[in-house]
Amino acid sequence: MNEVVVQYLGAQGDGVAPRPPGKPLYVKGAAPGDIARLDDTGLVAELVPGPNRAEPVCRHFGVCGGCTLQHVAEPAYRAWLSERILMALAQHEVTPARVEPVHLSPPGSRRRASLRAVRRGRRVEIGFNIERTHRLVDLAECPVLHPALLAALPPLRDFLRTLLADGHAATVQLTVTDAGLDVTLSGLKVRGFEQEEACAAFAEAADLARLSIEGASGLDVMLERRPPTLRFGGVPVRLPHNVFLQATADGEAALVDAVLDAVGGATQVADLFAGVGTFALPLGRTARVLAADAAQPALQALDRAAREAGRPVTVTHRDLFRRPMIPAELKDMQAVVVDPPRAGAEAQVEMLAQSGVPVVVAVSCNPNTFARDARRLVDGGYRLERLWPVGQFLWSTHVELVARFARA
Repeated sequence: MNEVVVQYLGAQGDGVAPRPPGKPLYVKGAAPGDIARLDDTGLVAELVPGPNRAEPVCRHFGVCGGCTLQHVAEPAYRAWLSERILMALAQHEVTPARVEPVHLSPPGSRRRASLRAVRRGRRVEIGFNIERTHRLVDLAECPVLHPALLAALPPLRDFLRTLLADGHAATVQLTVTDAGLDVTLSGLKVRGFEQEEACAAFAEAADLARLSIEGASGLDVMLERRPPTLRFGGVPVRLPHNVFLQATADGEAALVDAVLDAVGGATQVADLFAGVGTFALPLGRTARVLAADAAQPALQALDRAAREAGRPVTVTHRDLFRRPMIPAELKDMQAVVVDPPRAGAEAQVEMLAQSGVPVVVAVSCNPNTFARDARRLVDGGYRLERLWPVGQFLWSTHVELVARFARA
């Protein structure tokens, strides 16, 4: 029986081992240092644990698609998250001058979750999909979710039993806010006064901040007992429905600290793809901030919060993909923060590369599009001075980052 040693993790979290003279062997569920014993057909017959292996902490591990790397020891996992970013940059021949240690969000800190619910007979199952299937893992535990989200699942099962027909499914969006849980249910049809009363009674009994139901005709707020709010830079912001938020408060704090550090003493800052003000409001403590985004409800929430708190934040509604800010509009900025979605900010980065802005601070959740955009900034005369990796999706393949680019 042949043996090969797993040398590193691939981009999807599989172990990778050399297998000359052909392609590398990808070993699902392997950690660096594990030994894969192969049968006569070249398939893995046995996996011998190596020094970088950890005992998974969840009974659903290996089935649920939510976590894929609980079997990797923390030092190796941290190193891999950092390597994911550095390898993407290396493909574009970009090297950061300094890389900070990886910040990991702790277990039990995920404040937002999108779950599926399915009724099967008298039972309602709620959870994540089994990896690479449409079947469901009915969560009995989840070490990454905030305790408030886990506590909401039993009453949700009882409530959904009254609304879901047998075999039917719904989507459950849960968010922990300062005012309590914000819950949005999709795929349900609430008909009649009795069902509306049942929704209101459930929201009261579960002490929800807000309960909404989204259907083909739009979104209906069934009951808002308290406005769902979160604080950014100490400023309370009333959250619109389905607004983007960082997955954990801990990860958000790490990203904000890195952005503030990277911006330094700049007093005129543009925050592009600003959302509800995750960075704009903390920056507004010491700087005048221009905040731009295409999401009108998010900008309205940011504008209202900034005005009530007296923060010098000016908002502008703008699709930065189709109409990026040009150098002339950025000429007075001492720093620009750009936090695009996973697709990156190719058009906006092109304009930044042509600008005279002294400092560009990039926030990203996709190492590949970040590396592409980093190459364009470097070609435009910037140098990548510092990189902060942040792993707030614990035990997953996702990694966020903050990067500081300065004019060379």
